[in-house]
Amino acid sequence: MELIFFAEPETLISTIILGILGMLIGSFLNVVIYRLPKMMQRESDNYVAQESGKELPHPEHYNLMLPRSACPSCGHQITALENIPVFSYLIIGGKCTSCKAHISKRYPMIEAITGLLSAFMIWHFGSGLPGLGAMVFVWFLVAMTFIDADTQLLPDDLTLPLLWGGLLLNIFSTFTSLENAVIGAAAGYLSLWSVYWLFKLATGKEGMGFGDFKLLAALGAWLGWSMLPLIILLSSAVGAIIGISMIVLGKLGKGKPIPFGPYLAIAGVVALVWGKTLTNQYLGMIN
Repeated sequence: MELIFFAEPETLISTIILGILGMLIGSFLNVVIYRLPKMMQRESDNYVAQESGKELPHPEHYNLMLPRSACPSCGHQITALENIPVFSYLIIGGKCTSCKAHISKRYPMIEAITGLLSAFMIWHFGSGLPGLGAMVFVWFLVAMTFIDADTQLLPDDLTLPLLWGGLLLNIFSTFTSLENAVIGAAAGYLSLWSVYWLFKLATGKEGMGFGDFKLLAALGAWLGWSMLPLIILLSSAVGAIIGISMIVLGKLGKGKPIPFGPYLAIAGVVALVWGKTLTNQYLGMIN
């Protein structure tokens, strides 16, 4: 694989431009990650209150656009100049320009990660349909990774569009045939669904959430059924390594649930880019 510095000029320009777009999308993903779980909770609270004939606890508008982003400490509304991905954070020193409260480093980190992943996908796949599709693929996975890490939720508003997007994209056999994509979606869901019920019958406990089934179904829809064993193996390995490390470092209490979505997301990105190479190398070692 060639280094990006030796890419064709057209590819390099596309990579830079769409990498910058990825950073802008990362800024929007920060809003999605923070607000979408709150929107779901508010909707649930309002529904329960409405069914009970009570006053709605959240009558005000709250979505991805309203109200405008503001400092949680003093309510200072974020201006356009304060909202430039990564650079604004560095220029204002990671503090609110009004009250000087510290701003989490996670915001520029998510913007940078999204920008770098977007640029890498365009460089690797090109700026055609596969590259643009791969870029959208990682946008969804970045959002779901951090939402699941924060709340242990994988919203249907993200998993289901990702699943349908994979099926639609593979009408053109972008990453796999449509037949493999449909089988991958069904097999991805049913595999973790089976593990869930076997674990629950054996222990009486829930080992994972339904969102994990839907996310693996979405990965199957994008990459096909043949990538599912690799995704499950990689996600389990990454989860085990990180989980054990967190326990050893004392950052994870005994019995505290570990979200599986981030590990599926990491495995999905690896399988998208290097899945065929890894599978062929493994089969070659066996033969």
